[in-house]
Amino acid sequence: MSINAQLLEFSRQLRSASTDAENLMWQILRAKRFMNLKFRRQHVIKPYIVDFYCHEIGLVIELDGSQHGTDDAVEYDAERTNFLEALGLTVVRYLNHDVLGRTDTVLEDLWQRCFELKNTSP
Repeated sequence: MSINAQLLEFSRQLRSASTDAENLMWQILRAKRFMNLKFRRQHVIKPYIVDFYCHEIGLVIELDGSQHGTDDAVEYDAERTNFLEALGLTVVRYLNHDVLGRTDTVLEDLWQRCFELKNTSP
């Protein structure tokens, strides 16, 4: 499956313009630092680009800023989640505010979800 060159370029741009919450989460997830799982950042899953992706356990992590609270964004996010879940992936969402201000709580939740997925993956 070839990846659209435009999507690939856009994912590179997103990596270089990361939010504070994305930068913090990447420092935690990168280089197998979290539960020895390999995560990718701004990963293309056509036709979308997800914030973080772990192929091993089929997990997508989305970090949402305040713009995700609008009606259009809620609808778009729901369509996107349904699409990804139809591929057999698990999607978790955290608010940027929580990643930055309640990091321990977010990581406890993420640890629990990863633990469950690791123990149910074939």
